[in-house]
Amino acid sequence: MADKTAFTSIHRYARISPRKARLVTQLIADRHVNEALDVLKFTPKRAAVMVDKVLRAAMADADEQEANVRELFVHEARVDEGPTIKRFRPKDRGRAHPILKRTSHIVVTVSEGPRN
Repeated sequence: MADKTAFTSIHRYARISPRKARLVTQLIADRHVNEALDVLKFTPKRAAVMVDKVLRAAMADADEQEANVRELFVHEARVDEGPTIKRFRPKDRGRAHPILKRTSHIVVTVSEGPRN
């Protein structure tokens, strides 16, 4: 079996919760990159724009390293949890309720040929 080289791109500290971003990355896992770009184009979620940029960056890295871009597949698409920004909302009678602003690390890896 030929040695497959993987090309990874990461968007760190993306201001979207990991739970919302994972819905989009599950759509493109194990697909051809052109098919994945089409899926992302017609996905009406805010995370689709972020995942699209990360996928295009991984494809550009593969192109820069002189890989065959026509044979690229999404090898891995995952979302890791980033740090949580903590804010507080004032409430009645002097109380404060926490607001957790979650961040994500979006990771997309492409490689030549489908995953076995």
